[in-house]
Amino acid sequence: MLYSVTLERDDNGTILVSFPDFPEAHTFGNDVEDALSHAVDALATVIDGYIKDRRALPVVTSAIVTGYRVTLPALVEAKVRLYDTMRAAKVRKSDLARRLDWHLPQVDRLLEMTHGSKLDQLESAFRAMGKRLVIGVEDVQAQRERPARPPRRRAPATAAGRHAARGRAQRP
Repeated sequence: MLYSVTLERDDNGTILVSFPDFPEAHTFGNDVEDALSHAVDALATVIDGYIKDRRALPVVTSAIVTGYRVTLPALVEAKVRLYDTMRAAKVRKSDLARRLDWHLPQVDRLLEMTHGSKLDQLESAFRAMGKRLVIGVEDVQAQRERPARPPRRRAPATAAGRHAARGRAQRP
């Protein structure tokens, strides 16, 4: 899923990152690439907080076009979908643990964004919920949706360069 992010230049030269769908999440980076990399970590962290607080995740609004979007790693996205499925079915972690014949800490770890859960564990959890985990492959989209401005041409410093830039031949 694509999550919109807003990038703004700070007065100290860094790039501030905020999320229209998650107003409490903020991070920064030294440049756009660094900021977008940190955005993924910040997004996973704030989602982890929502899950620990047992809060509903905000509906991602595709109507908000900020120009930049990030995606979560596949494992983290699968965990988000499991949490959404549990909430929709009103299944608590303890209920899922009973269905799977697992200990509660195993389910806790399964829903932790930073824990390296195994895919087969997630598949088992979805199966216990009457669902199937489906994985897809898509073409990579550019992080930026608006086309970047073309680089400015540097004006030639000499008269000969100015004539060459205009397509005129220079006289010897």
